[in-house]
Amino acid sequence: MTSSTLLPAPPTDATRRTGAAGLAAALAAASSSWLELVEFHPASRWTRHLPTADAATLLDPSQHPELAAAEVWLLSWLPEQGTPLHDHGTSAGAFSVVRGTLTERVVSAGRTSVRESSHELGPNRVRHFGPHYVHQVFNSGEEPAVSVHVYTPGLSWMNSYRIDGARLVRTGTERAGVDW
Repeated sequence: MTSSTLLPAPPTDATRRTGAAGLAAALAAASSSWLELVEFHPASRWTRHLPTADAATLLDPSQHPELAAAEVWLLSWLPEQGTPLHDHGTSAGAFSVVRGTLTERVVSAGRTSVRESSHELGPNRVRHFGPHYVHQVFNSGEEPAVSVHVYTPGLSWMNSYRIDGARLVRTGTERAGVDW
């Protein structure tokens, strides 16, 4: 058997699936087309919804079907800016760091303890996650950071949390169209 028979066939347009991670990576790679939209605000993180039609102009047409079910956000992070501990409700998603470095703190609750891990993410790093994934993202570096976030389906709500001993406690819920 030759080595070429061990390799899978390349994906075709009919079988190619990128998901939120693929969309986030592709939009990060096209950041030169949208970076001029980014603003930095000292009082709080800056966010901007990128309409699907605008995002589609930046992507290969084979990614358009997946983009149709997604929601895209651009975010900027000055040093020390971040999110509270939160999930994305029933939405899965991914984000890609375009500039700077972000730290992601991931928290999960077990029966008797809360587990935590942290990861530093630099440019071109993509993090993907499923529904009800609890994390916190912040800029612990000295330079501003920019990221692109993709959610599938689009966000309906986000829950915030705090750690109370060995438990993860929901502290609030923000709803699309009401709170943002």
